[in-house]
Amino acid sequence: MTTLSERPAVQARRLSATVRAYVALTKPRLVELLLVTTVPAMMLAAGGWPSWRLLLATLLGGSLAAGASNTINCWYDRDIDRLMHRTRNRPLPTGVLGAGSALAFGLVLACASLAVLWSETTPLATALAAAAIVAYSVLYTMVLKRRTRHNTVFGGLPGATPVLIGWAAVTGSLAWPAVVFFGIVFCWQMPHFWALAMRFRDDYARAAVPMLSVVADPVEVGRQSLAWAYGTLAVSVVLAPVTAGLGWVYTVPAVALGAWFVREAHQWLARLRGGRDERPMRLFHVSITYMTLLSIAIIVDVLV
Repeated sequence: MTTLSERPAVQARRLSATVRAYVALTKPRLVELLLVTTVPAMMLAAGGWPSWRLLLATLLGGSLAAGASNTINCWYDRDIDRLMHRTRNRPLPTGVLGAGSALAFGLVLACASLAVLWSETTPLATALAAAAIVAYSVLYTMVLKRRTRHNTVFGGLPGATPVLIGWAAVTGSLAWPAVVFFGIVFCWQMPHFWALAMRFRDDYARAAVPMLSVVADPVEVGRQSLAWAYGTLAVSVVLAPVTAGLGWVYTVPAVALGAWFVREAHQWLARLRGGRDERPMRLFHVSITYMTLLSIAIIVDVLV
């Protein structure tokens, strides 16, 4: 029982906990990773810094769109999240938030994202954001995730869309540099996520989600991850020839970073073949550093 003087503090704590729960639904770390690719895409399109208003509006709209997709994902997956150690402490499995509140929040975020992009960017950028929300929330989450081992490949399409949104926000159209950059991010997501899925394969198996790490031999997961790492390197090298003004300041780091990414995938496969401690999170963390540094290389090349 709380005293009258304690009630404001208790209410403040409850409000803070509720706000944190809503923020957690958006999976902010995933949002940050998506935005890492939006800025260089916009700079490539603009040939330098776009206007600050356009940059901030695109980042805000993109953050809201990604947050909406992740929130709806949490709402739909609340049943299997209860079964997985990695996700059982999310707001819905723990009962901190109700399902109806979460769905309403996701829909509000979706509408807000499209409103921001429509008013401050271009119709094409808005349409791409809407398509990404539907593709992730409906096609991936509700239709494919629990039905096919290829779910990650389909999920990679909306995951790479921020690149296209950023380019379209600046130009109102799409061009080969945007498509190639999209290809880099798309290919990169396979080894990035499959490494994480290997770490939590028991969770996915418990929830009966047919991730590749659940339905395929670990060595096969390693082989496919390596193949996509090579694909990431190959597509990254193509970006400079198709992009006016992009030269060695990008190309040299792209080749070096890609080789590092491939080497790490090779080492992971070797550990899987040898039956040693596979350490999948090592490749996962390397993949994050790879994409961050590649994006920085693009930005630096554009500025110099």
